[in-house]
Amino acid sequence: MAEKPQPVVVQYCQVCGLPAEYCEFGSEFDKCKPWLIQNAPDLYPDLLKEANAKEADKVADQLQSTGISSADSGSSSEAKQEEVKRLPGGKIKKKEKKEVVIDKVVRNKRKCITTVKGLEHFGVKLSDASKKLGKKFATGASVVKGPTDKEQIDVQGDISYDIVEFITETWADLNVIKIWTHLKTLQSDAEYL
Repeated sequence: MAEKPQPVVVQYCQVCGLPAEYCEFGSEFDKCKPWLIQNAPDLYPDLLKEANAKEADKVADQLQSTGISSADSGSSSEAKQEEVKRLPGGKIKKKEKKEVVIDKVVRNKRKCITTVKGLEHFGVKLSDASKKLGKKFATGASVVKGPTDKEQIDVQGDISYDIVEFITETWADLNVIKIWTHLKTLQSDAEYL
């Protein structure tokens, strides 16, 4: 005879009420971490390692504050400086790269829009830059908010090759190390019909 299957014992988190395996998907995962380390360390071994590292950092900080130094205390302070900013929900905020990105967006197979992003990182006023670009290339240029809610300059026409030279000549103190150019195409709904 076959053995009867035994019921599975599910351990529920006392903080959020979810099964312990699903706490990381809940909105209160940061609040659940101490409970998980104490009651379910086998499910999240990374949390246990993080807790041990935090305790070691606390001990090293206490030793430094009292004047006693350990051999690895210098490396822990360097790791704190390189730490990235964490947002709620476990998301990581990346540092913005100082670079100018030039995009050429093609629409309707003939019309082009050249987009310039990243000039504001170098201290350039975007409104002044758009006026200079409009006058130089005799086109319409405006400052608009991009898809990431950051301001960018839209210039009508395909000036992606000339604009790089113009930017480096106009703002010589810009010290632009990286200028990227991209080609994008926008397909209208009429093409699919």
